Parts: sequence; C-alpha cells; structure tokens
Amino acid sequence: MLAPKRVKWRKVAKGKMRGMALRGGNLFFGEFGLQALECGKITARQLEASRVAMTRSVKRGGQIWVRIFPNKPLTKKPAETRMGSGKGNVEEWAAVIKPGRIIFEMAGVSKTEAFEALRLANHKLPIQCKPVTRETQMKIPGQRIAAQPAQK
Repeated sequence: MLAPKRVKWRKVAKGKMRGMALRGGNLFFGEFGLQALECGKITARQLEASRVAMTRSVKRGGQIWVRIFPNKPLTKKPAETRMGSGKGNVEEWAAVIKPGRIIFEMAGVSKTEAFEALRLANHKLPIQCKPVTRETQMKIPGQRIAAQPAQK
C-alpha cells in the first residue's frame, strides 16, 4: 500500500475539507478519468482496492495513473482506553479529496471499457465520483489544461 517514506511531522491536525480542488482537476495523462464530486478522505487501502478493481476489469490492458497520494496520517486510540493521555498512534494514511479532483486516469481502452472500470473503482471509494472524458470533465477556474494529443 502507498505511504510516505518519511515525513516531517509524525502526527498532524484533522484540518478542514472546504471548497473546490485547487489543483489536480484536469485530465493530464489519459483519455478518461474518475473525478470526485464531494469532499472526503480516501485511505491507502481503499485506493489500492479500487486500483486493483480497475486493473482486473480491463484485464491488465491499457494504462492507469493514480493521481492522488495518501500523505496524511490518521491516528486511532486503542479500544477501551480512557480519555486523555495524548493523541493515538498512526494507524493508516489517507489522501484528502475535494470536489473536482481527478483520482484515476486511463488510456488505451475503449470508452465503454474505461467507464465500466471506473464505475467498479468508484464502488470501492467512500465518496461520490463520476467518470469523465476530456470533453466532459468539470472545468476548474485557474487550472492549467494539458495540451491535447495530436489526432491521427
């Protein structure tokens, strides 16, 4: 599973998940993508489960890019522990997602295959997402758009 090799601070504050994604909202590598419609946290386990579901759906064909990385530590206190005595231990890593963020990208497969794989991946995630193409993606103001590939 994905986790940072090293971090500056072992435990971080919860933070807020308000507003739209400031970056990472446009398709950059592939032709199809999975775009978040709401805020939430995606853990490394959920990300890996959805990636495996996508890969198996397209029978290891095409290319898949994971556009997010779980870089936020989530802590938990042991069961039946009294209140106080500091923050719990780091149990898992998560990526904070805001609306408009592209989570996965795909290329090298047909649109129907890609949308079916992205639908399966979406079922593994705790937030609502929609499959998008370069034409149907939600445009976020101020974001750089990748150059369109040359048409043959």
